[in-house]
Amino acid sequence: MRKMFVASIAVIAVLSAFAASAGSAVRTAAASCAKANLTLVKDGTLTIGTDNPAYPPWYAGGSPKGSKWKINDPSTGKGFEPAVAYAVAAKLGFARSAVSWTYVPFTRSFAPGNKPFDFDINQISYTAARAKVVTFSSSYYDVNQALVVIKGTRIASVHTVAGLRSFKLGAQLGTTSYAYIKSAIAPTQQVSVFNQNASAIQALKNKQIDGLVVDLPTAFYVTAVQVENSVILGQFPTDTGGEHFGMVFAKTSPLASCVNKALARLKADGTLAKIQQTWLAKATGAPVLK
Repeated sequence: MRKMFVASIAVIAVLSAFAASAGSAVRTAAASCAKANLTLVKDGTLTIGTDNPAYPPWYAGGSPKGSKWKINDPSTGKGFEPAVAYAVAAKLGFARSAVSWTYVPFTRSFAPGNKPFDFDINQISYTAARAKVVTFSSSYYDVNQALVVIKGTRIASVHTVAGLRSFKLGAQLGTTSYAYIKSAIAPTQQVSVFNQNASAIQALKNKQIDGLVVDLPTAFYVTAVQVENSVILGQFPTDTGGEHFGMVFAKTSPLASCVNKALARLKADGTLAKIQQTWLAKATGAPVLK
């Protein structure tokens, strides 16, 4: 009986030690994500990168007089991505006044090397190749690619991916839209690439290209505002594993795990879903090209 009692005490001691160790690990993890312990490019400030111009529906609110930002100034907090960024910042303990935005061209955001930002949020899709030189957060938005065309043109009557192969297609350089054209559509004509989406949109207006591939929410904005008489021909089938946008960090940045924890909390409490409903509710739903 005494042996059983001693054994029970030993088990309790082991479990208590394990619980204490686990609790200590949790406290250590929480402490590492405390605002005062974060490694930042500028002490006391959360520096967020994005491209300029900042296009809807990802960015909204306009550009106040004197702002360096074209079309929309991210510091207004309006638009899907600023709303997500500020929600993450709040979870990390940053007030709005302690958040600073910096201009970073799209292709430079995931290029190798030092970064002028703590994280970049700019519809940057995760790819294995990009993840070799930068660190991605978990998904803050799952996305499909889509095709915008001009009504009444020959391509507008096509309803299959195979039927697109003979047409002149275009996309922004370095995007997954461009990669999708090359790998999934494999057109017989050379793909037109543009340094900025604005140039690609102008090419569609001028009918220099038959169709423009962009992510689905952007396609809705293009057809509603930017290109008269345009239409979303359809969205492309979801790839295995899906495509998603992630925030980008310098490779091995310790901040990434803290942002992932913040995103997990925003997903769990419904905040991320509410932000998506507010800013992207109209930018969903289009026929799927088979």
